[in-house]
Amino acid sequence: MKHINPLGMFDEHFLLEKLTKLNDPLLKLEAHIDWKIFEPLLDIVFNKPQKSGHTGRPPFDRILMFKLLILQSLYNLSDDQMEYQITDRLTFKRFLGLKSSDRVPDSKTIWKFRETLIQEEVITPLFYRFNQALDDQSIFASTGQIVDASFVEAPRQRNTREENKEIKSGKTPEAWKEKPHKLRQKDVDARWVKKNHIVFYGYKNHVKIDSATKLITTYAVSSASHHDSQELETLIDKDDAGQILYGDSAYIGQEECIESCGMTGQINEKGFKNHPLTDEQKASNRLKSKTRALVEHVFGFMTNSMDAMHVRTIGLYRAAAKIGLTNLTYNMMRCVQLKKSVYAVFLHDQYAKVMG
Repeated sequence: MKHINPLGMFDEHFLLEKLTKLNDPLLKLEAHIDWKIFEPLLDIVFNKPQKSGHTGRPPFDRILMFKLLILQSLYNLSDDQMEYQITDRLTFKRFLGLKSSDRVPDSKTIWKFRETLIQEEVITPLFYRFNQALDDQSIFASTGQIVDASFVEAPRQRNTREENKEIKSGKTPEAWKEKPHKLRQKDVDARWVKKNHIVFYGYKNHVKIDSATKLITTYAVSSASHHDSQELETLIDKDDAGQILYGDSAYIGQEECIESCGMTGQINEKGFKNHPLTDEQKASNRLKSKTRALVEHVFGFMTNSMDAMHVRTIGLYRAAAKIGLTNLTYNMMRCVQLKKSVYAVFLHDQYAKVMG
């Protein structure tokens, strides 16, 4: 049997140095995010008196566990895979502040920590706490907003037509009630929908983004069959007054809602049978789309870099938590990009001054 030599005293140090030179993205995330801003919310959750069946205070540092969830969301890893990757990867350990000799949270501990956040309904407050920190730094431009929605697929259910009919009417099939284990694996909140001849099953991530920074300012989660326009009232409010609102043709007919918030609507128009768009309308749509299409960069990052457009969970409650963490993680990564850009501009200005 071949003998494998363990790492020497300085081998790990040299390996981390090399990973740093190769631009470990987690170092940038660590450098630009103030994790302490989340402590008050996490303390409220985990300082509550322990109840029977409650997860209680976690054995690991709360910020470490929260950073772990962000890491898990960034790479879309299961709890089992998360445990393995932390154990295996030095960059993950460094990001979490763990040494090679430290104990690593197991999959059950990860599940319990996330489940506690879900049960205490703090995923959304954590998202807005981060946005408040960004607002305190005047990072949001707040000159225009873009609304859109994207599908987030869920594990497909193999139900009969009759069972699907009962689910849509808000009922639970009687046969499922007699089998609690089967019922727990049935998603009665996700829905089927067809768009552009493609069938989706799951949920929708409705977002409103700041048009200048591409940061998500607010979001809502619904079943996939929920029309985009139905969540507009949730996404915009009077705090958006004076801004321009961009959206695709799904938001046609929402003028009253937009105007009631003091916003100016720039919604793409849509042609109908026997009433095609005029050349002027097409030109107007192209102009609006130059800004509106920026939202595709957000969903593109989630799709290509985070592999986040699907969930492994059952039910709207947990899907909303997973999608909320995805949106928060996206905002963190976008914040890193923005701060790097600001720093680059600063260096350019300093260089220009020196050169006269």
